[in-house]
Amino acid sequence: MAAEKVRIDKWLWSVRIFKSRSIATDACKSGNVKLKGKNLKPSFLVTKGEFITVKKNGFNMEYKVIDLISKRVSATLAQECYENLTSDEEMNKYKDWFIGKARPEVREKGIGRPTKRERRELDEFKDDIFE
Repeated sequence: MAAEKVRIDKWLWSVRIFKSRSIATDACKSGNVKLKGKNLKPSFLVTKGEFITVKKNGFNMEYKVIDLISKRVSATLAQECYENLTSDEEMNKYKDWFIGKARPEVREKGIGRPTKRERRELDEFKDDIFE
């Protein structure tokens, strides 16, 4: 039995628009998730047929809710739960920016893996650049 309403942060995470639920929650709190131009709180209950706008990494993505799920599923199953209505212009901008641009990160030989603190600093630095 499918739910009639699901929290927006949980739905965004379960259909793999965001990598983690906490990132989805933060996106809602910072005003990057909208319905009809209004910012949504993470606890907003989304229903089937609603159109959601998500600003992610500086790109405005638009989605139509087709099915409601509250558990994270595989990418192929997740794609059946929403329809991507993002304009071609925005998608081309997104693809031009990400595909083929990034090169692998390189660390000097012999210094080992980054510590948890170093990794967090790198993530914060990347977030500042892409926002």
